[in-house]
Amino acid sequence: MKILHTSDWHLGQSFFTKSRKDEHQKFIEWLLQLVAKEQIDAVIIAGDIFDTGTPPSYAREMYNQFVVDMQKLNCVLVVLGGNHDSVSTLNESKQILACLNTFVVASTGITTDEQVFTITGKQGDPVAILCAVPFIRARDVLQSTAGETGLQKRQALGEAIKQHYHHLYDIALAKKHASGQDLPIIATGHLTALGVTQSESVRDIYIGTLDGFAADGFPPADYIALGHIHKPQIVAKSEHIRYCGSPIPLSFDELGKPKQVMLVEFSGATVSQLQPIEVPNFQPMEVIKGDLAAITTRLQAFEQSSASSLPCWLCLEVDSQDYLSDLQERIQGLTADLNVEVLQLRRSRNQRRQLLNQANNETLAELAPEEVFEKRLTMETFETEQEQTTLNKVRQRFKQILSEVQVHGSEQ
Repeated sequence: MKILHTSDWHLGQSFFTKSRKDEHQKFIEWLLQLVAKEQIDAVIIAGDIFDTGTPPSYAREMYNQFVVDMQKLNCVLVVLGGNHDSVSTLNESKQILACLNTFVVASTGITTDEQVFTITGKQGDPVAILCAVPFIRARDVLQSTAGETGLQKRQALGEAIKQHYHHLYDIALAKKHASGQDLPIIATGHLTALGVTQSESVRDIYIGTLDGFAADGFPPADYIALGHIHKPQIVAKSEHIRYCGSPIPLSFDELGKPKQVMLVEFSGATVSQLQPIEVPNFQPMEVIKGDLAAITTRLQAFEQSSASSLPCWLCLEVDSQDYLSDLQERIQGLTADLNVEVLQLRRSRNQRRQLLNQANNETLAELAPEEVFEKRLTMETFETEQEQTTLNKVRQRFKQILSEVQVHGSEQ
């Protein structure tokens, strides 16, 4: 029996105003070819099928067409809700998709029969039992208690998630014994396990409540397919507990390591093969770091690229001793005739650190609150129109808060 583990598609994502539609479409076409070639029995998408709770219409159409194409391949599809997904959006087509060999588990607020079920193979025979755990919302597994400290809330949520996993596993184990067959038990999850490496595009899903779920809280399932972390990795040195990562880079810091899906093959209940399969790169992207001279030299390589090929999306990180107030104009001049698009322009961390050290040499008594705030803003980059809009909103909000504080202080 073969399953394909993938996650964090984020259909509908806007990347610095750029649509990922073409990349996602090419990935889906590639995935369907892989499913057919490898005769996959089930594909598991471990959360975040969409980027937002209200995905654009093209993303919904892409999702629906994928379900139809999967059904033509006689392959089971399991879609788990992630923290980016809307429960109602996933549930609105759940009953229809159930007729197309697709299981949708958007939340844990459903019956256990809908969360623990048997997957059948291409011949219609049982091949695995799945504990389908999506992103767990605290309200679905935990009742808030008045007077609890932050630590107590974190401990209570961690324990509630652990109990939920083990409850489903016990049900799966009973189903396995009742079947009389040596079926693998597969569990899923969409959360942050302790000790993993995150990327910039990953949002902390238990802010202030749960920093990470301890791997020893997982039940002894034969394979645990996780989502939420975009970089492929093994959890707690356990080969059978895996993040497969996102299929396309969702931030520039995800470059440098190939994207993948996990092919998991079972012999009875035993994992006989764990094979990461590299996903092709469908959109050229690159991060270039250095001073202006180094960046200029590196950009010259793009002069030889074909204008008919896809433009390379760039993140430029400039390291300079000077502030360079005309930095954006300089970069525009350097790239005007190249087959590139600069999506992110930022100053290096070294320069930000120098600005911070300079600020540390000044005492607060020497600076007005507005000056402190503006100096902090210089450590960030606000280059695009959208970022400039955000900057204006931040400044307005700061002025409002400062005014309220000053009025309150004068009343004391």
